[in-house]
Amino acid sequence: RFLPATKAIPKEMLPIVDRPLIQYAVDEAREAGIEQMIFVTGRGKSAIEDHFDIAFELEKTMSERGKSLAVLEPTRLGPGNCAYVRQQEPLGLGHAIWCARDLVGDEPFAIFLPDEFMVGSPGCMKQMVEAYNRLGGNLISVLEVPREAVSSYGVIAPGKSEGDVTEVLGLVEKPKVADAPSNLIISGRYILQPEVMRTLESQEKGAGNEIQLTDAMARMIGSQPFHAVTFAGKRYDCGSKAGYVQANLAIA
Repeated sequence: RFLPATKAIPKEMLPIVDRPLIQYAVDEAREAGIEQMIFVTGRGKSAIEDHFDIAFELEKTMSERGKSLAVLEPTRLGPGNCAYVRQQEPLGLGHAIWCARDLVGDEPFAIFLPDEFMVGSPGCMKQMVEAYNRLGGNLISVLEVPREAVSSYGVIAPGKSEGDVTEVLGLVEKPKVADAPSNLIISGRYILQPEVMRTLESQEKGAGNEIQLTDAMARMIGSQPFHAVTFAGKRYDCGSKAGYVQANLAIA
């Protein structure tokens, strides 16, 4: 969608004003108390690793010119606090998550999709972590959209609601408008239990001929608690040109 802009740089490195999308996701993770980062990358995405590395030449030049290095501080991740895993083929979000299975191990983990740009205070993941500390289990961030828009997203079948938390009874990936169980869409943030990795192991291809995380989660409902957290802030779909422009205007 963003060619030729993304011919030589990954879409996660597209800037929102003065920092790339991936940086905002890392900032949101840190705000939520997350310290260990796993980046699932692919061919042509080495710029992500470079961004979170120390650029000695740049820092030396800035220091010699009397410029503060504080502006680079958000790009520093602690020694051993980040790992990179390659997804050799673009087989879907579920497959990308499964590629990190050995690093995740038997721990609960959070997922961020950087092109789902979330703006709010507290951040989306911090809001989810607060809910997780109360409820445990699996959590999904959701947003309400016009019903005619649901066929572009994963959609939840809602159960009981209390405050910003809704019980999830089912999940459908990109349903037809007439078949959608609600207008609450999954919005790019998750806290999941490690059992999802074992489910993804045997997950068949779904919508778009890809291995869908939504399908794997749907298989787990009933054996694992699932809740949705309605994000109190705003979401910008930076996978679309209009959403990307709107995100820049919101931050500028």
